[in-house]
Amino acid sequence: MDLQLNGKVALVLGAGGGLGGAIARALAGEGVRVAVADVDLAAAEKTSHAINDAGGRALSVQWDLADLASIDGHVSKIESELGPVDILVNNTGGPPPTPASGQDPALWRKHFDSMVLSVVAITDRVLPGMKSRKYGRIITSTSSGVVAPIPNLGLSNALRLSLVGWSKTLAKEVGRDGVTSNIVLPGRIATDRIRFLDEAKAKREGRSVEDVSAESTGSIPVGRYGEPREYGDMVTFLASPRASYITGSTIRIDGGLIASV
Repeated sequence: MDLQLNGKVALVLGAGGGLGGAIARALAGEGVRVAVADVDLAAAEKTSHAINDAGGRALSVQWDLADLASIDGHVSKIESELGPVDILVNNTGGPPPTPASGQDPALWRKHFDSMVLSVVAITDRVLPGMKSRKYGRIITSTSSGVVAPIPNLGLSNALRLSLVGWSKTLAKEVGRDGVTSNIVLPGRIATDRIRFLDEAKAKREGRSVEDVSAESTGSIPVGRYGEPREYGDMVTFLASPRASYITGSTIRIDGGLIASV
């Protein structure tokens, strides 16, 4: 299937990590010019080099999402070097594991700025151009915790869920302008983040990481963790003209993990 993405421009946040990197590579494989943004420049450059070495076009951008004042400068650089952004993939890092209660308000504020407010502000920066061109894709990666809250991930569950309401509202506002807005949520995808969470749970419960991982895998109907490329492939489809009638949706890429309908 031709996804009709050749020549489009994408901005992928958190693209130095497992999920973001897989998304950036999948988009580039369809001919998309990709701005690879990450707070860790070395990680962003690793993804960019992989894309460029494979014959694609990628630009590395060191981007601290908590620094809202830098948004216009970063987007202007991308527009100058790659072209106007057609596809925005909002993929942010997660906060540390914590209970929902008893957290310092400063911790809530810090992660609200980097996980929520940054997403809203960056989207607002690129949205007028998308609307004027009658084509845009806003794809926001969250977590399975927005459907079934994950124990000891209180900050993540709450902050990511706010993005679901925002995305659904946005979809109704921009649909007639050729812009779609969707949420994608991973189940347990084999990334450094999942390894970190498995290790944290093992330490907290006095168990081995292998035991925790085996227990987790046993709860997934397909019997394994997902591969980052499987996540990237779904996001790439949603970014394409082929997915023009999908908006305001929350799409699970979870191997059947989430039990609710």
